[in-house]
Amino acid sequence: MTTLKLGTRKSLMATTQSQLVADALSQATGHAVELVGVTTEGDVSKALLAQIGGTGVFVNALRDRLLSGEVDFAVHSLKDLPTGPAEGIALAATPRRDDPRDALCGPAKLADLPGGARVGTGSPRRVAQLLALRPDLDVVPIRGNADTRLRKVTDGELDAVVLAYAGLNRIGRTGEVAEVFEPEHMLPSPGQGSLALECRADKPDLIEVLGTVDDPATRAAVTAERTVLAVLEAGCSAPVGAYAAEVEQKLRLTAAVVAHDGSRQLRLSVSGHPNRAEELGRELASRLLDQGADQLMGERP
Repeated sequence: MTTLKLGTRKSLMATTQSQLVADALSQATGHAVELVGVTTEGDVSKALLAQIGGTGVFVNALRDRLLSGEVDFAVHSLKDLPTGPAEGIALAATPRRDDPRDALCGPAKLADLPGGARVGTGSPRRVAQLLALRPDLDVVPIRGNADTRLRKVTDGELDAVVLAYAGLNRIGRTGEVAEVFEPEHMLPSPGQGSLALECRADKPDLIEVLGTVDDPATRAAVTAERTVLAVLEAGCSAPVGAYAAEVEQKLRLTAAVVAHDGSRQLRLSVSGHPNRAEELGRELASRLLDQGADQLMGERP
């Protein structure tokens, strides 16, 4: 069998999750998989994601390699993917989702942090929800890989940081987690904890091969979540959280739009059959817009 070239960002987290995909694909199909490291705009810039274009800055360079034929497929963190279609690119598989929750890393749980504690995150969604829970915190914008962010706590620059639990688990850093936020308290980013396998749309045989690691339950959940984001026309700079999961054979989707300062939020849920995932996402987003979500997203503290 031919060796498949897998395009991946070069960070420890990216290469670790890409290797997990490579191993699963090799086991399922017998294909050897070779990792090809790619540097993206998001990797070289020190600016906050919202300042350099947000969604897509970790993706576009990998897609360019796909279209040029330099790599056969690419692995992304699904939450990094723009919600709109990409010409010539197919989303071939969404493997089984890891833990979607956010985690507080530091010496104490959120409730035990002192007033004015400095908590770091690069996500407006996390900023808004942290301030909704603890308006007395000093939430600080940060960039960098997980190790860089965690070091800010151990060096005393910050009292805590918030990161995705799935990523911490993949790189073996869950020992630094003080608290994992349930979705009832902090809704994750749409697609968080999930991976996306993309390839060229004109490669039906490859799409079939990659589809061997697709998980239908994950695909339904993330489709619903990302549809909310798409209909709201919100990107990574918008304080929007969404999470879907099967409950008693129905897909339950919850989404929230939160004021940037955490002072107000709209939070709604819908349920339906998993094969209606996109429809559920559209329905919920429409209800949020009817209640003023667009104005809430546009407000600044």
